Parts: sequence; structure tokens; C-alpha cells
Amino acid sequence: MIYEMRVYRCLPGRLPALLKRFETVTLKLWEKHGIKQAGFFTTLVGQSNQDLTYLLAWDSMADREKKWNAFAADPAWLSARSESEKDGQIVGNIVNQFLLPTAFSSMK
Repeated sequence: MIYEMRVYRCLPGRLPALLKRFETVTLKLWEKHGIKQAGFFTTLVGQSNQDLTYLLAWDSMADREKKWNAFAADPAWLSARSESEKDGQIVGNIVNQFLLPTAFSSMK
């Protein structure tokens, strides 16, 4: 198992729109494509309270590539993303890392 940590740095005031998109659209589409989330977090204390950080669980990099690419090309996702950004861009940038659990990690 590998984990992908993604940090979405929202434009000022746009975090609520991103949270709504995940809650009402994205998670359903991930379920359709077999994408497993391991947790979502907003920043309580840190550089910016306009960030959304989340973890995805993958069986392998090949598993990630197959499922993520299918999701990214899904017409329902493309339409929903476009609709959610009709009032302007939501995310300024995205940072992601792929993490491998250590032998002593509670997450395997």
C-alpha cells in the first residue's frame, strides 16, 4: 500500500467551494472509479487556513495511474469541475507526495 498526500492551496475565500465540491461530487466519482480516501483535513494552525490536505490509499503506482487517469477523464468530473468554477478558479496550486509506510507505521 502506498499513500498519496495532496495539498490543495485555495485562492482566498474559495475553500468552502472546494469542500462543497468534494462532499457533493468528487467523492461519489472516486467511489465509481475505486479511489479510496484515507482522510481529509483542513489547517487549524499553520501557514494558511485556506488549504485542504487529504490522503489517498493505493495498492501500487500502477493502480493509482489507472484509477486516477480514468477519474480525470470522466465527463461527469470535467463538467462538475467546470460548473464549480463558474464563479472563478478555486485552487491556486496543488502539491502532492507519494508516501510509503514504515515497518512500524499504524497505516500499512
